[in-house]
Amino acid sequence: MRALTVSQEPDQSWDDLVRFWEGMEWPEGSKVEIIEGIITVSPAPASGHNVIASRIHRRLLSVIPEEWEVCQTLAVAVPSRLGMFIPDLVVVRELDGEGEATHIPAGMAELAVEITSKSNARHDRVSKPTGYAAAGVPLYLLVDRWAERGPTVTLYGQPKGGVYRVLSTVKFGEPIKLPAPFDLVIDTSEFPAK
Repeated sequence: MRALTVSQEPDQSWDDLVRFWEGMEWPEGSKVEIIEGIITVSPAPASGHNVIASRIHRRLLSVIPEEWEVCQTLAVAVPSRLGMFIPDLVVVRELDGEGEATHIPAGMAELAVEITSKSNARHDRVSKPTGYAAAGVPLYLLVDRWAERGPTVTLYGQPKGGVYRVLSTVKFGEPIKLPAPFDLVIDTSEFPAK
């Protein structure tokens, strides 16, 4: 199944987009995001995708402070880029568990992790790093299972002017190190390639 886009009026405001995104009943299990002002509905990720997310999640829990959270379905808002992203993983310092908020400002994130699927790889490679960098998310980890020259993992950081610097890129099978505040080496050899 491929991703579906829902077109909106060209002059629709950010608040209108968010109200529409929050108010619709979307297909259960799907991932519904706003990417560059377009609502995108993607099918639930495949098992290999989930295994990678789970393994990274476990590693992150071993190094973050107790009050931080690692979330797999938390939406992060980037209004300046007309984006409402749902990263595969996001690490936040503080998350108020009270209330019914549907999203947080992306600037609250310390790390966003995206794992490409065939149907969304372009968004994860282009639109999302631009959005996360514009919001000042310090680190972006892209696990690209569908890279042209084979599966890779790229760590982006030092956002400036809406652009990240590539800190490190490795092929599946090689370790990648997340800098402080994580100081974590992730062994990508345990990631399923497809």
